[in-house]
Amino acid sequence: MSTQWDHYDHASTFRPSNSSSENNALRVTGRGRDKTGSLMDPIDAAQVDHIEGFKRSVDEIITRVDKLEKQVVEVEQFYDSAGNAQGNNSKGGSVAKEKGREKHLIGAKKPLQDASRTETAAAKRMQELMRQFSTILRQITQHKWAWPFLDPVDVEGLGLHDYYEVIEKPMDFSTIKSKMEAKDGTGYKNVREMYADVRLIFKNAMKYNNEKHDVHVMAKTLLEKFEEKWLQLLPKVAEEEKRQLEEEAQAQLDIQLAQETAYANMARDLGIELFEVDKHLKSLKEMVIQNCRKLSIQEKKKLGRALTKLSTENLSRALQIVADNNPSFQFTGVEVDLDIDAQSDYTLWRLMLFVKDALEVQGKNAGGIEVNHNDNTDDKKNNSKRKKEFCDSLAKTNLKKTRKLSTL
Repeated sequence: MSTQWDHYDHASTFRPSNSSSENNALRVTGRGRDKTGSLMDPIDAAQVDHIEGFKRSVDEIITRVDKLEKQVVEVEQFYDSAGNAQGNNSKGGSVAKEKGREKHLIGAKKPLQDASRTETAAAKRMQELMRQFSTILRQITQHKWAWPFLDPVDVEGLGLHDYYEVIEKPMDFSTIKSKMEAKDGTGYKNVREMYADVRLIFKNAMKYNNEKHDVHVMAKTLLEKFEEKWLQLLPKVAEEEKRQLEEEAQAQLDIQLAQETAYANMARDLGIELFEVDKHLKSLKEMVIQNCRKLSIQEKKKLGRALTKLSTENLSRALQIVADNNPSFQFTGVEVDLDIDAQSDYTLWRLMLFVKDALEVQGKNAGGIEVNHNDNTDDKKNNSKRKKEFCDSLAKTNLKKTRKLSTL
């Protein structure tokens, strides 16, 4: 898109050299010339103090929005994963896994504490069952036929060279005893594990030795006696296992409900706080409008000239700024009319700051929006710089926070 400036009082037209071949045109209109001068007038100490106060407000809202953004992401992640939570729960030990993440589970502290107490009580009951199982184990190991199974099979001494080819997992009573007494976490967790290893001892012996072999007969006899005693303990074991499953499911449900309640409250509070932030942003916008003085005719003229130097992409973005604050403005046609005098002060300041930055990126001179070099006193330069920083801060901060809020 090429651009031109038609000055009604003083006819003059500008077209950028890099876009003269395009057909689309932007016609910028405004009032006549006034006396030349610097782009921004000096500001006094009171205005400087006001700028600092505004900057502090901006810093506060930036910190606030950053915090809200993290909380919104956390709530979204919770609800995204909530649907899969139950399906991912393992049969056992899931509460223990949740305990490891306690610091990261919003609202789950109390149900996790309750689950921990329940789990401790269940562990004590299981220890009692394991003690009762030890009694059965002692009775079996004291049988006169138990001696071949008390220690690991002496494969080398007995010349059983194919033993490890037939038996995948050797087992014996001394190994079971060591595992029962283990304190490093490698011990048995429940009675079922102990029961399985005892059966394995006899099953291995029966598998390796034929039916007529003495060891096979001894193993079969002891296995039958062991199973008889196990059946007496089994109802208690089954009852405890059922109870633990129910307690585990209830603990998971309590944790989930507590989290859902906590995140629902967080989402509600976020909605309220985001509404307050939105009101704060609107008040900051009003402050921007009130504190950004009206542009002079010369400044508007320089802004119009600067628009002609924008690339096609940056020109479209500049026109979008106008459209953001003026819904009736359309710039999709072949020719676009932009009346500078019809735009609000807020829009003009946004335009001027955007154009300035865009031209710097394009590697061109500041053009019509740079400070007049005739103001060469140190005082005027410093005042102009403060004025420029003020409006830069107002407009850029408002744009930045508007974008942040829209992502929330």
